[in-house]
Amino acid sequence: MNENIRLLKPLFRGLPIVIVVVIISVLSAKKYLTYVTPIYESTAKLRLADVHEGVPGANLFKDLDVFASSNKIATEIEVLKSTSLIEKTLDELPFSMEIYRKGAYRTSELFGNSPIHIEGTFKSDKLYDKRFSLNVISNDKFIISLPDEKVGKKGSFGKPISIKDAKFLITLNEDYINSRKEVKIVDKYEFEFLSHQKLMAKIDKDLDIVPVDKDVPVIRINLKSNVPEKAAMFVNKLAEMYIKDYIETKYRVANITVDFLNDEIKTANDKLTSSEDNIQNYRDERNIINVRQETETDLRKISQLKIQLTNVKMSLDAIKDLNKYIAASKGNYLSIAPNFEAFTDLLSTEMIKSMKKLQADKKDLLLTYTPENEKVKVIDAKIKDLMDYLVESIKNTQKNLQVKYDDLSKDIEESEKVFVGLPEKEKQLTILDREFNIYEKNYNFLNEKRIEAEIAKSAKIAFHKIIAPGEVNRSPISPISSIIIIVAAFLGLMGSVIMIYIVHFAKAKVNDAFTIEKNSSIPIAFETPYIKHREDIDAVFLKEAIQMELKGMIQKQSIIVLTSYDKASQHLFHSRNLIKAFIAQGRKVLVVDAMGQLEGLFNAEDYINYSDPKFLSKTKNIFEKEIYDKMKDYDLCFIHNQSIKDDKLALLFMSLASQNLMLLDSRETAEKSILKIELLKDEFQLNNLWFVLNKAGYNPSVFVEIKKFSEKYYKK
Repeated sequence: MNENIRLLKPLFRGLPIVIVVVIISVLSAKKYLTYVTPIYESTAKLRLADVHEGVPGANLFKDLDVFASSNKIATEIEVLKSTSLIEKTLDELPFSMEIYRKGAYRTSELFGNSPIHIEGTFKSDKLYDKRFSLNVISNDKFIISLPDEKVGKKGSFGKPISIKDAKFLITLNEDYINSRKEVKIVDKYEFEFLSHQKLMAKIDKDLDIVPVDKDVPVIRINLKSNVPEKAAMFVNKLAEMYIKDYIETKYRVANITVDFLNDEIKTANDKLTSSEDNIQNYRDERNIINVRQETETDLRKISQLKIQLTNVKMSLDAIKDLNKYIAASKGNYLSIAPNFEAFTDLLSTEMIKSMKKLQADKKDLLLTYTPENEKVKVIDAKIKDLMDYLVESIKNTQKNLQVKYDDLSKDIEESEKVFVGLPEKEKQLTILDREFNIYEKNYNFLNEKRIEAEIAKSAKIAFHKIIAPGEVNRSPISPISSIIIIVAAFLGLMGSVIMIYIVHFAKAKVNDAFTIEKNSSIPIAFETPYIKHREDIDAVFLKEAIQMELKGMIQKQSIIVLTSYDKASQHLFHSRNLIKAFIAQGRKVLVVDAMGQLEGLFNAEDYINYSDPKFLSKTKNIFEKEIYDKMKDYDLCFIHNQSIKDDKLALLFMSLASQNLMLLDSRETAEKSILKIELLKDEFQLNNLWFVLNKAGYNPSVFVEIKKFSEKYYKK
């Protein structure tokens, strides 16, 4: 804690300087703010249309890449920064000419508050971006001069004036003058007509367009200007021109699209008609109504014919088997029992029944008659007639079935000829139908888009929106007065503190006991405070005399030598008052004065003056003998020595001392002197060397030191 306080002492001492420097810094900052040109900023926020949500019209062209794509924020920012859009914006704003009121220390731009109007035309571009001087000498007259020319040309308000390749018409702004009670017209002005390149460069330098957030379709348009009205006008006009350009582009694209779609629809219609004719011609040539239905009908017909053919085949096979069986019986028909399943008509059934009945009747007759009997023969004849008829009937049935079978086979064969070339027909029809469907879809799609494009062409609206227009900001963003003042005060504070410590460390004085203890092993006998009042002197030195006695520094007939490093005047005060303190304690003190500064202050018999240069030739032994001879009747001897820098008799007297006191002044003795004294002690074996710190704890104000320095300089 003591170390921290020790380090802060220079700051406490220089606190008045710190306060003065801070006040000067703050006043300088305020003065600077009155001359510096302020910078204002205006911000407009623009919400971009989102093609994926919101009003359905925003999705008008979402399926057609020709006119719509997702609004990428970065892309729209580049559009806003584009040269073409900024040029369109500047064409709508009166920024091409700037008028300035010229003061002694500051030139300020006049925009909307200028008492004069200036119009100009140029034959060449050489006079663009040049500052013309205009000195209004009265309410009617003025003097205009070219840049870097001292002699100007006189002119009158409302009358054209020509200068080289330029012609100007300067008039009074009556509306502005009438709106203000006191308007200063007579003054010095400057004006400049900006070239396109310079105007674009100024805007590009101060324009900043950034997104509010990467995922939010809102763009912030910022412009910095020394005229707040300019900043607000530009950002609002840029946002307005962006929306206007969007609408014009959208209308132009929609108009071009409608024309394009009309041409494409006509072409698609021709192709669609041609495709329809191709399908009709192909069907007419191949007699095709409906391939699928016709194929199904033919397949069904063939299937039925094959079923019939199968049935006839089965019946034919059965008749053939029956015919073979009967032929194998060799006329003995009644002895066989054939299967008549394939020959089941009613007539055949009745004939079989009749034959069986006749056979039964014959058997009955044979029981009575012989086979030669007429009755038996008549029955045999009947049976034979029936059998012949039956056999012939079977043969005829076989022939009929065979004819049916052959006819059915031919019909099936003819029906199957229809399927010859069917895959090719289907392939061609599929190709023709596919071509027709493509043209039809294209035709329908183009018609839908034409309707949408016509709607877009008719609807001259944009879904971009200015959600926060730029406002005229009366608080400048640069310089910020509070920050400038705070920074100036801080810099003044830090500068003054650094200066104080630089001076402090550059002087490198002893300052305090800590500095002595840090740089030397020589002990400190006592520390003398800064004595403000004379009445306190005796008490302070009596206390120090007691401290010396308690530390064993005062013995019987001790020789005490008091020395300083730089000047003897530094320890004169201590020598005089320590001697008085010893005398006040009742001690008889022999005073040896090596400088002659104590003469007349003490009794002559107790005083020896060695300040005369003749004593320089004496040796140590002579001085030692004279002093010791004189000390026989004294309690102690006090030598007021020369300074170390004088180095005539200083080291000699120090070598005679029982106790050496080396005085260090906290405000005058350099810190490096401590090390030098340490080296002298080792070199000359100066035993019993003690430091005495004068003005311990004294931390005077800088103004006090400046006053002392001024007084010394004045005396010189």
